[in-house]
Amino acid sequence: MCGIVGYIGNNDTKEVLLNGLEKLEYRGYDSAGIATLNDNGVNLFKVKGRIAALRERVDDTNHATMGIGHTRWATHGAPSEENAHPHQSASGRFTLVHNGVIENFNEIKAEYLSDVTLASETDTEIIVQLIEVLNEQYNDVLEAFRESVALLKGSYAIALIDRNDQETIYVAKNKSPLLVGLGDNFNVVASDSMATLKETDQYLEINDKEIVIVKRDNVKIQDLNGVAITREPFTAEIDATDIEKGTYPHFMLKEIDEQPFVMRNIIQEYQDEQDEIKLDPSVRQAMLDSDRVYIIAAGTSYHAGLVGKQFIEKLANVPVEVHIASEFSYNMPLLSEKPLFVFISQSGETADSRSVLVKIKELGHPALTITNVPGSTLSREANYTLHLHAGPEIAVASTKAYTAQIAVLAILAVDTAKAKGIDLDFDPLQELGIVASAMEALTDQKETFEQMARDYFATSRNAFFIGRGMDYFVVQEAALKLKEISYIQAEGFAGGELKHGTIALIEEGTPVVAISTQENVNYSIRGNVQEVEARGANSCVVSLEGLNQENDSFILPHVHELLTPLVSVVPMQLLAYYAALHRECDVDKPRNLAKSVTVE
Repeated sequence: MCGIVGYIGNNDTKEVLLNGLEKLEYRGYDSAGIATLNDNGVNLFKVKGRIAALRERVDDTNHATMGIGHTRWATHGAPSEENAHPHQSASGRFTLVHNGVIENFNEIKAEYLSDVTLASETDTEIIVQLIEVLNEQYNDVLEAFRESVALLKGSYAIALIDRNDQETIYVAKNKSPLLVGLGDNFNVVASDSMATLKETDQYLEINDKEIVIVKRDNVKIQDLNGVAITREPFTAEIDATDIEKGTYPHFMLKEIDEQPFVMRNIIQEYQDEQDEIKLDPSVRQAMLDSDRVYIIAAGTSYHAGLVGKQFIEKLANVPVEVHIASEFSYNMPLLSEKPLFVFISQSGETADSRSVLVKIKELGHPALTITNVPGSTLSREANYTLHLHAGPEIAVASTKAYTAQIAVLAILAVDTAKAKGIDLDFDPLQELGIVASAMEALTDQKETFEQMARDYFATSRNAFFIGRGMDYFVVQEAALKLKEISYIQAEGFAGGELKHGTIALIEEGTPVVAISTQENVNYSIRGNVQEVEARGANSCVVSLEGLNQENDSFILPHVHELLTPLVSVVPMQLLAYYAALHRECDVDKPRNLAKSVTVE
């Protein structure tokens, strides 16, 4: 969720901070602010709303060479200028930005801050006020910072500046992502390397409950006891051109169009010189050693996991359970004797998934992360990682990461099947190549989907998506896409469940989109379409070539039946995009949503 950017060096910091915050807009936010420090003291600028408004507020005449910035997604306290970060201590000496949720902020307030008048409703302000109170006791900023961090319970990424010290940014983290970037006579702090990639591609990983002292010419890492930690930097593997829209009006449309190229990139990355699957042998062995796979994910990644379950069970004969991360974390089921946990996350920073990962590591179970971000928390902390190779995904509504997840899960399933000696009747890499071409054919028909969006969703208050078998998993994702960016109340249902209650919601003109790509349930789902049409529904049938009938709304290019979710979802993504566009919604940054959910 929220984003942090910090800079200390020799150049004017304002533009670095503002540019960095703009790169973090994709994470979701409702207010923003920056604080710079120079000989005149701390210069604080905060707004409710977008960074464009913050730019107008910032005083360009006040030169400063260090500062911190923040985009806030409201948790404690409504979106407002008062609740926006950075927050300051009562005297104004300390200024702080924070991502995460402090669970014991009420206890800290009662025990340490009873005499302090608070300026906001946030848990964040408690931290900066605590630091000031403890500094009065210790007369040592680093010690006050360290002691304050030790008292915090919950998730946090923190950057602090001291009005009396133009040489230091104090940094700490727990559960919430934060990196320190290394430059020549400057250093940066960022929630995501994309924010400061223009400045550097060299970053230090910061582990939980570590303290970092960031200066212009050096960075020191310590544990909470003050013991020094040495760590080598890593190179951020991101192309800066990938995070620009280019000629596209929205990142979402760009990322939908990139899906054919992502499929081909995945084929290239996971194919050896003999055109066979190339996979880390340790991942293969982990799959072979397990008696059950537990897929842990949230949102769109959860929907990809449902499809992946079918691949692994049908091809590799390994039983699979798919769990919502936030539920599994607090309600762990009875586990098998040799489980393998597979975590699916676009960002690799999903807090709910990481909570599960921490627990299963304590139990000694192996973990595999499938993610789009090398070096992310879930990737670093799992035993194994498979990368999506999809390139940065900026739009909040995931598109290319979803299809990349499905493709990599298919490769994992096929590799396991072959390792077990199971004969398959298709070449998965060749079939993924066919999928890529089919995707390309679909993305070339934007005008068709724009008109369909007008026909079905222009004035709709709600909509339903139905499917059976593999299509049921796709319609759940289709409904999520529509609701999250167009704000139409949309639900995805198994076709057979209509008569068990849902059909009561069908009214004259209600849009019902049905997907039919599975031969064994083709007639069944069409029977469900007839049922809703009899109640007045405005039905739309999207079928696979070979299963199509005369009045179908759209016919998908033929691909292998197991891989149909990769193509049937593309029209659903485009329908959602154009529905949102015609309703004048903010396509890339829908209200109340964040790209990277870094709090539980």
